[in-house]
Amino acid sequence: MFLLLSFLFSPAAGAQNNHGSAGSPFKAYIYNNVYDIYMNIDFYDNSVTVPGHELYGELPGFLGKRHNSYSWMITSSKVKNDRHAEIVLINDTGSEDLTATLTVKNDTTYVLKQIKGSTLKVPNKGKWLKLPDEVTFIRRVK
Repeated sequence: MFLLLSFLFSPAAGAQNNHGSAGSPFKAYIYNNVYDIYMNIDFYDNSVTVPGHELYGELPGFLGKRHNSYSWMITSSKVKNDRHAEIVLINDTGSEDLTATLTVKNDTTYVLKQIKGSTLKVPNKGKWLKLPDEVTFIRRVK
């Protein structure tokens, strides 16, 4: 547990500090209605607090399941360009982790692609729902 916390709070775990405007692609709330999941992200300032997991402090973001407290926390993010970022996620117990990419397809469409590690899964009606290797998200427009 100490090792996990050390990693989460190390300076290298953060995103690159290339701040963008509020409309920046990697500062967003994105969702997928098919799987009833969402992502709250800020890869520029690492300013997202995961509800129920405040112990971890501010992070680059998380993937959550609506109407459930389960989450996959984004422990590190690296913005490669305006359209592509690499991220590392851990489940809320710290027992599983994975590496993924998040790609912006256009102003409202994002694709999360699992690269390696554990299978991304979320609770669904009392069972575990394994998500496909690629999941499309839509950006919420304010």
